[in-house]
Amino acid sequence: MDHVDQRISFVTLAVRDVEASRVFYVDRLGWEPALFVPGDVLMIRVGEHVVLSLWDEAAFEAEVGPIVRGNGVAPITLAHNVATREEVEAVLATARDAGADPVGDPVEREWGGYTGYFGDPDGYRWEVAYNPGPIGQVVLP
Repeated sequence: MDHVDQRISFVTLAVRDVEASRVFYVDRLGWEPALFVPGDVLMIRVGEHVVLSLWDEAAFEAEVGPIVRGNGVAPITLAHNVATREEVEAVLATARDAGADPVGDPVEREWGGYTGYFGDPDGYRWEVAYNPGPIGQVVLP
């Protein structure tokens, strides 16, 4: 093999409480689980060939290695792109109603988009974005 396919299959996040993640993503945001093993892992299909895996942090550390802890935000964001500015506001309102914390108000970005962020139960930041450019259109369903 002289190359690796250009794709992502799983995005795996270590979480403190798998049940709290299930409540947030499934019960409150309305997402459908593909696999749920209580106390271990919640997997949600988030694209045609992409799965979000929310894995118990102790099991994550046992397999992957120690998690860096401390103040601040995890150095990763996940994005949920939408087709309009109004959808950005609607998704952020839904996240707020679901108990997301924090939830920021959307703002016009210097690159021409309109985005805001919310945090999941472990503080992972989700960007809700309207991106009018060609790359923004590529990711819309």
